[in-house]
Amino acid sequence: MLDCGDQAAAAENPANGGEKINSSSSITLKFLDVSYRVKLHGANVKSRTSSIRSMLCGGGAAASDVENPAAVHRHQERTILNGITGTAAPGRVLAILGPSGSGKSTLLNALAGRLHHGHGLTGTVMFNSRKLTKQVLKRTGFVAQDDVLYPHLTVRETLVFCSLLRLPNSMAGDEKIAVAESVISELGLSKCADTIIGNSFVRGISGGERKRVSIAHEMLVDPSLLILDEPTSGLDATAAYRLVAALGGLAAKGKTVMMSVHQPSSRVYQMFDDLLVLSEGRCIYFGKGSEAMAYFDTVGFSPGFPMNPADFLLDLANGVCQFDGSSERERPNMRQALVSSYNNVLAPKVKVACMDPPNATTRDNTTTINGSSHTCMTHFSTWFNQFVILLQRNLKERKHETFNSLRVFQVIAAALLAGFMWWHSDYRDVQDRLGLLFFFSIFWGVFPSFNAVFAFPQERAIFMKERASGMYTLSSYFLARITADLPMELILPTLFVSITYWMTGLKPEFSAFLLTLFVVLGYVLVSIGLGLALGALIMDAKQASTLVTVTMLAFVLTGGYYVHKVPSFMAWVKYVSTTFYSYRLLINVQYGDGEGVSSLLGCSSGGQDRATCRYIDEDVRGQMGPAVSVGVLLLMFVGYRLLAYIALRRIKA
Repeated sequence: MLDCGDQAAAAENPANGGEKINSSSSITLKFLDVSYRVKLHGANVKSRTSSIRSMLCGGGAAASDVENPAAVHRHQERTILNGITGTAAPGRVLAILGPSGSGKSTLLNALAGRLHHGHGLTGTVMFNSRKLTKQVLKRTGFVAQDDVLYPHLTVRETLVFCSLLRLPNSMAGDEKIAVAESVISELGLSKCADTIIGNSFVRGISGGERKRVSIAHEMLVDPSLLILDEPTSGLDATAAYRLVAALGGLAAKGKTVMMSVHQPSSRVYQMFDDLLVLSEGRCIYFGKGSEAMAYFDTVGFSPGFPMNPADFLLDLANGVCQFDGSSERERPNMRQALVSSYNNVLAPKVKVACMDPPNATTRDNTTTINGSSHTCMTHFSTWFNQFVILLQRNLKERKHETFNSLRVFQVIAAALLAGFMWWHSDYRDVQDRLGLLFFFSIFWGVFPSFNAVFAFPQERAIFMKERASGMYTLSSYFLARITADLPMELILPTLFVSITYWMTGLKPEFSAFLLTLFVVLGYVLVSIGLGLALGALIMDAKQASTLVTVTMLAFVLTGGYYVHKVPSFMAWVKYVSTTFYSYRLLINVQYGDGEGVSSLLGCSSGGQDRATCRYIDEDVRGQMGPAVSVGVLLLMFVGYRLLAYIALRRIKA
């Protein structure tokens, strides 16, 4: 079996032609007795209920549970990992094998520094015999199981933007782009470099290529330690083999590669230098991949016929096995026997060897990027550079979403429908005109807020991944995101107003048209802020969309058109309603203080159309001045975005 000493020797003399690995840029990862427990909410009540029920049925064990509070407390926690020990050395590929739910992803997150002590995690994780530091994190690449990428960017655009953000300030822009091109070539992505990433709705690159793009994200900083969570998931056997072969090539260059796998083919299995097998959070094997079958044979477990070693090991981890060609069956206490054998035979050797200091001294402040040595920076790029790069990326990505054919058709159809419904409406027909202006307020309140509410929930996975790798600050991301909205989200309302205003025969002065357009555009920006704030607060697209629908419904009902005498206990909603203030401003542009149309219709001298005069009195005259409405909308514009920013700050990367 392979121990830590064997791996140290392998790091000094790898299989790639006997080339010695540069110890100054390599990382040897050791982990001793790593355990992780999570608390189950409501388990205490459930445990007490089941214990009492068992007592009533005569269960002695249940009685002891009730009498012993510690026993009840144990039911509140679930053990995900239980005393995992091992090591990963430069120049070698360590595979973590196990069935679903065995703790593979949790272990990788713990080793990558994404789980913290004091939150259920115990044990020791050492990088070159030192604790985790920011410098080590910058030299560690983590590839999650799910590929979180912007779907409308090409492969080259994705990696170039990432390179510009992640590589240190000491490198020029051209050098960063050259690094991205080098990684594209190294991972075999040249053929699809100008193809968009795509998603389930947009056709793009293949699954294997998507996974390689995710790996390329981390390879841009030339990490000494590369951790991958089930990189072969969803790939066919050939694509999985090519991917693992590429990872083996990276390991041959002196990198430490760790990966979890679920069900590798026999060809993929043969490429694993080291192997760690998990079963329900416990280790049943750690050592060389080529020696695993021999070990299990010595402890009494061997297949009844030739088979893929990975399949056999997964059967063992699941507690089932085939013997002498018989059908698959489960052996009682099989997992306990495997864990006991590992603890008695392998665990003592592994622990002793892993506590030995490494043979070579190491430094934590140097890494290699594209063949040249660079000192790790305490930051990657300046705030302004981050903002500019993120703004460019957002504009490229957002234009596909904002100007998709369905959304453009929706706006133009609504504009034409309103234009024909209110075709050349009469200035004196105040009731119809107010209905048109309120339609403006409804449409451009609901439409942008409902679209904006999905922004942060949809980008949460990408945002958390990039923030965890230190690509940018929250403020630069947020400001770039809301700045990119300005040109994108204001074009369609401008088109809408330009069509509808002249078709409906609103006030013919060009100044009135511009004022109406400015009111609508400002209202759109406030509505977007409302959607962003609700989306950031809830971070669940379905729940946030429901809440924004209810909120806008309340704003519309209290907007001042449907109901004039709002009940006192609901009156406060009117004063926080964005619709209320925009509707007032639109009325003011068309009718001013109402004196002109009132005199025209003879309302003060007992005119004929008393219904119209009533609309003038209740909707137009005696309302708050435009300065107040503008001030409140400006306050909402800033306040909603500030609320969204504060909500994003609570999300931990």
